Amino acid sequence: MSFLDSEFSKIASYVSQRDALNPKVSKVDVAWHLDHILKTVIVVCKSLEVSKPEDYKSNFNLTRTMIYLWGDFPRGVAKAPRVVRPPDVIRTEDLHLQIATAKAGLKTIQGLDENAHFEHPYFSIINKKQSIRFLKIHTRHHLRIVRDIIKNT
Repeated sequence: MSFLDSEFSKIASYVSQRDALNPKVSKVDVAWHLDHILKTVIVVCKSLEVSKPEDYKSNFNLTRTMIYLWGDFPRGVAKAPRVVRPPDVIRTEDLHLQIATAKAGLKTIQGLDENAHFEHPYFSIINKKQSIRFLKIHTRHHLRIVRDIIKNT
């Protein structure tokens, strides 16, 4: 069991609607959002796994605090870092492979030290608990966009 199990069920169910696009909601299609969610989970999990807990130092970040309190990101404000941007061609089989890789990563991080950490481009250095919160907010944000794309096509 993972803290994103219900979200991953939704991701898997949306793969069949991967080509849906509604420019009024998002400039990119459903496949882009799904691929981005999965790449983000995979990168964060790998970063947490290779981090050195003894190097973590707690820090304050106003943007992170506000986003975590609000529980969502404003749409269309931030740009995805290159490492988690989908390729020009997103293959359905790659989405399925990434789902499996992301699920395995989520299982792995559950056993990591609380001071395992990840350097977020906007939120500074965040520990395991903060990273889990980020993944919840980020995944749900993109799933809402996907839902709105599909609902309005």
